[in-house]
Amino acid sequence: MPRFTLAPLALTAALSIAPAGAATFRWANDGDVNAMDPATRQETVQLSFLSNIYEPLVRRNRTLALEPALATSWEQTSSTVWRFHLRPDVKWQDGSQFTADDVVFSLKRIQAKTSSMRAPLSVVKDVRKIDDMTVDFETFMPDPIFLQEQTGLLIMSKAWCEAHNATEPALIGKDDNYALHHAMGTGPYRLVSREPDRKTVVERNPLWWDKPQNNVDRVEFNVIASAPTRVAALLSGEVDMIYSVPPQDIARIKRTGGLKVLQTPELRTIYLGFNESRDELPTSDIKGKNPWRDPKVREAVALAIDEPAIAKRIMLGLGRPTWEMWGPGVNGYDAALDVRPKPDPAKAKALLQDAGYPNGFRVGMDCPNDRYVMDEQICTAIVSMLARIGIKVDLNAQTKTKFFSKINSPNYDTDFFLLGWTPATYDAHNVLYTLLGSRNGKRGEVNDGGYSNHDLDTLIDRIGVETDQAKRDAMIHDAIRIVQRDLPTVPLHQQAIVWASKQNVDIAQPADNYLPFRYVTVK
Repeated sequence: MPRFTLAPLALTAALSIAPAGAATFRWANDGDVNAMDPATRQETVQLSFLSNIYEPLVRRNRTLALEPALATSWEQTSSTVWRFHLRPDVKWQDGSQFTADDVVFSLKRIQAKTSSMRAPLSVVKDVRKIDDMTVDFETFMPDPIFLQEQTGLLIMSKAWCEAHNATEPALIGKDDNYALHHAMGTGPYRLVSREPDRKTVVERNPLWWDKPQNNVDRVEFNVIASAPTRVAALLSGEVDMIYSVPPQDIARIKRTGGLKVLQTPELRTIYLGFNESRDELPTSDIKGKNPWRDPKVREAVALAIDEPAIAKRIMLGLGRPTWEMWGPGVNGYDAALDVRPKPDPAKAKALLQDAGYPNGFRVGMDCPNDRYVMDEQICTAIVSMLARIGIKVDLNAQTKTKFFSKINSPNYDTDFFLLGWTPATYDAHNVLYTLLGSRNGKRGEVNDGGYSNHDLDTLIDRIGVETDQAKRDAMIHDAIRIVQRDLPTVPLHQQAIVWASKQNVDIAQPADNYLPFRYVTVK
């Protein structure tokens, strides 16, 4: 797309008066933000970036605790109605007033069929404007994690979307509209220029309602796909921070004066998925049936993979092997059930024999090459491990832009894939509802393999409304057992977040892998 510049005269004048000690923060990642529209994809890099421009009613602070944002307070007027009192002093970045009309509009916008953010708020039955500064959300049923779900509702301007014919999200790669390439929010930063796959620049929003806690006036986000080039840019001082650090370069960066490595456990789980919805896999040499529909075949894949070796040798210790689809730090995690079976290629071959595939079979695999820690290298290792039991995999490693458009809604065009997921609510229900529940237009939106289990769906529905924590946790543990028995997915590991920056840069590094610019200070 062509470069564009957003510079209304009033804002340009305001920004020309920089605060004392104002600085520019330059950072790089291996992949770009897919779009400027926050309703187009449930993907961390995109939502993290856009959370600096757009804001929710309720946000998370440095420690991921909930705090007021565009809403100053809230209460329940009944078991299914939440009332939010909106912040009265908020201006959009074009100077117009933020009101309840924008909240109602934004909720209905993400409920459109073209939105990829429907699942987190699918429990909402209706949203009603009480007055300009008050909104009621009515849910279909009581929801014990409703406030946590609000952090994913980034509010857009009703007037701005209507003026630019962007009242519904466009499907990335299929449709186009103004909001895919432009942005106008209430957040601490405003979009200045956008060059897809190269550079995106934001500058401080002088109309922001909150008090800045940093000195960064301008943020430049650079896309540097090559790992050696990205590291070289940090070493040379061309950038202040790199968001994706190759494991093999961590020691070198630590030894370099003036630089530091930031590392913390991430809430994301990396896993393998199988397309069980197709009667026949287009990339397979097995015709007339789908091998993935046999649980013995899926178990064979799990037993063929030496995940401890992947975590140790490929990820250089930056992965924690797991047997659950969510890890420590997510509500519902059960350490007693997180016991990964040891690799057993002999048993895996026997399972394939029992399933009717004594000679194995061929299948294609989709994998990103610029999204997760060592993602393409992990997929390459899995290809070799599966070859030992007779499953011949044709690897299709691609940029995340192509990858997500291919395997996610509405295409679901994949036979076998590697994916990662961070539950936005930090609760197991998010994973169950979004990744493992049967697809019904709301539930199962990122169930890219089309797995369906009635008993699990029933549990998911019950977990979604249970307010007794002990009963809720017991149901989550029952759900874990079903998933571990059926293996619609094969969990691999929770990866570590590893960033690197100059010593003079202070950055908050939350476990959800978001990069809030409002907490970045350049000394």
